[in-house]
Amino acid sequence: MRPIQPIIHSACVLALLLADLSQAANWPQFRGPASDGSAVGGDLPLKWSEQENIRWKTRIHDFGHSSPVVWGEQVWVTTATEDGKRLFAVCCERATGRIVHDVQVFEVNLPDSINSLNTYATPTAVIEEGRIYVHFGTYGTACLDTSNGQQLWERTDLHCKHIQGPASSPILVGKLLILDFAGGDVQFLAALDKTTGKTAWLRNRSEDLSHLGSPLLRKGHCTPLSIDVAGRPLLFSPASHAAYAYDPTTGEELWKVLHAGDSVVSRPLFGHGLLFFSTGFSQEEIWALRPGGHGDVTQTHVAWKLTEGVPRKTSPVLVGTCLYLLQDDGTMTCVNASTGQVVWQQRLGGQFAASPVTSADRIYCFDQRGKATVLAAGPSAKPLAVNQLDEGCFASPAAVDGALFLRGKTHLYRIGN
Repeated sequence: MRPIQPIIHSACVLALLLADLSQAANWPQFRGPASDGSAVGGDLPLKWSEQENIRWKTRIHDFGHSSPVVWGEQVWVTTATEDGKRLFAVCCERATGRIVHDVQVFEVNLPDSINSLNTYATPTAVIEEGRIYVHFGTYGTACLDTSNGQQLWERTDLHCKHIQGPASSPILVGKLLILDFAGGDVQFLAALDKTTGKTAWLRNRSEDLSHLGSPLLRKGHCTPLSIDVAGRPLLFSPASHAAYAYDPTTGEELWKVLHAGDSVVSRPLFGHGLLFFSTGFSQEEIWALRPGGHGDVTQTHVAWKLTEGVPRKTSPVLVGTCLYLLQDDGTMTCVNASTGQVVWQQRLGGQFAASPVTSADRIYCFDQRGKATVLAAGPSAKPLAVNQLDEGCFASPAAVDGALFLRGKTHLYRIGN
C-alpha cells in the first residue's frame, strides 16, 4: 500500500501550482493582478508590426478607452456609442479574437457632455471566475455572467457629475466591489456586495471642497488601490486636495494626507514600504508616503516629493529599486524609489495616455499614434526597440502569458511571438 501522506502532500503542491498558473494566466483589472502594470506568466515580445507577431486583430465597434481584462479563454472590453446613449460589454475569444458576446448593458437618455479626449466607456471592468463587473460611472454598474453575457444585477442609482466623463475603474476587495465617485458636485466611495449589488457601505470624503470655486477642481478619475499593511487590509484612494486610507471592510477612514492638486488620474503604486501617488493637475507632484498613522498625517508620513517630470495621465511602474514615470509628452524619468532622487531622463517623443507595462527588466510604452518604445530598466536610459502599428492607444494594455492585449482606436490586438 502506498503511504497516504506523500500522496496528500503531492496533491496539495499540485493544487497550489495550478492556482499559481491560473493567476498567472489572468489579467483581472486595470493595471493587472498586482495593480502595478507588471506582466505575468512569460516574457513579452520585443518586436512587432502590422505584419509581424500579430496573433489576431479584431475590430471593436464604437468607442472606448477601457483596458482589456483577461480571464481564462476570454478577453473583455467595454465600448459605447459616440453620443453615450448605448453602453456595451464585448467579449473576444482569447485564442482567436472571435467575438463571442456583445452585450448592450445600458441605454442612457440624456448623457452629459465629456472631454473630447475621453469616452463614455473609459473605466476598465474587473473580472473573476464566472463574473465580470462593468462600470460606466454615473450611468451604471452591472454584473454579467461570463458564460452567456446575461446580466445578474445592476445599479443605476449612484450618481455624480463627472463633468469631463467617467474614468475611475472598479476593484474587487474580498466580497466587495469598490467604486469611486469623484464628481464636481459630490465625492464618495461606495462598496457593493459583489453577489447581489446591494450597498455594503458608502463613505463621503471628509475634506470639504465647497470653498473651491470651480467644480473642475473637485473631481477626480483615480482608481483606488487595495494593499495589506502589517496584516491589515487598507484601501488607498487619492482624490482632489487629499489622499485617503480606509478600512475596506467597513469604509472607516483611517488617515489622510492633504495636497493642492485635483483631477487625479494615475493609479497609485505600492512598493518598498511606500505608497507612490500623483497629486494630479494644478499641483503636479509625485509623493512617496509611509502608510500608517491616524488622522491627518501630511506632516509626519511623507517620505519625499518630486515636482518635475510628473505625468498627468499615465500610472507609474516599479522595477527593482527604481520608479519610472512617463510624462504626457513622452519624457521618461527614472527615480530612486526610496529617496526620490532622479537617476535619468529620456525623451521618447510622442504623446502618451496609456500607462506603461513591465516584463522582466523591460518597460513597454505606447503612444497615441501607434508607436511603442521598449526600454531596458536600469541605471541608464537604454532603448531596445521601437515598434509601429496603424493605431495608437489611449487604453493601457494587458500583458499576460507572453502576450500583449492592446486596444487601439478601433481594434483589439493580441501581440505575441
